[in-house]
Amino acid sequence: MNYRHAFHAGSFADVVKHIVLVRILLHLHEKPSAFRVIDSHAGAGLYDLAGKETERGGEWRTGIARIMQARFSESAQALLMPYLDIVRSFNRPAELEAYPGSPLIARALLRPQDRLTACELETGARKRLIEVLHKDAQARVVDLDGWVALPAFVPPNERRGLVLIDPPFEAKDEFERLADVFIRAFRKWPTGIYVLWYPAKSRRATDELARRVAAAAALAKPAGKCLRLEFSAAPQTAEAALTSSGLLIVNPPWTLQGELKAILSELERPLGQGGPGRFRLEAPKA
Repeated sequence: MNYRHAFHAGSFADVVKHIVLVRILLHLHEKPSAFRVIDSHAGAGLYDLAGKETERGGEWRTGIARIMQARFSESAQALLMPYLDIVRSFNRPAELEAYPGSPLIARALLRPQDRLTACELETGARKRLIEVLHKDAQARVVDLDGWVALPAFVPPNERRGLVLIDPPFEAKDEFERLADVFIRAFRKWPTGIYVLWYPAKSRRATDELARRVAAAAALAKPAGKCLRLEFSAAPQTAEAALTSSGLLIVNPPWTLQGELKAILSELERPLGQGGPGRFRLEAPKA
């Protein structure tokens, strides 16, 4: 498996992941105290939708391109607007030429007191990320493997914030590694918000990941909550390209589940491939 950000920029999976990211960051705005965002596998930050890597799959055409043209109810539109406005800010009016990755989406929602730590080990992606952040004083790009850096960076000085773990899934043991590193970080910072992304190709692997993450959250004092979101643009088969992905959200804001139900029900039709998509949103069993 290989789910590097550049190959899938603006895909259905990116759309769902980044909508969740925006809703959580807006919730963190509700308190004046500072927060930190830690992005463990940040990528290049900004993607040219006509670029070689992005164009190879063209997944943005069935992802963000459809969302930008879709019509939503008034309530869903209000929830989606902050995300859509960020995407538009990187494009000319009525054009869709670029798509921001998670570090730039997070940066757009930092207040003066907030900070971003973005880990990126791949030389080319890290260089591009540094360039697009323009030596931003609030954003630090770290030349470290996110798996190594994450447990070392928590808890942050701000004591509030979000950890996004979004690896490329290049290794066979990536699901086990994702659970292991999350548990190590969570034990050090059990009050942080964690978002773990994964490709939903193997039910056995995804169920075991959800079980381990939910069990670790339940052991915290006070016990942390866990929310599992999976979105399928089409039925997933082992041999086909990715059509199903998931997120595990630990310590979700109390309003998030209701917001996501309202949003996801209206994403099924525009993001569906060969018919409407489907989503599941539940608390996984520990």
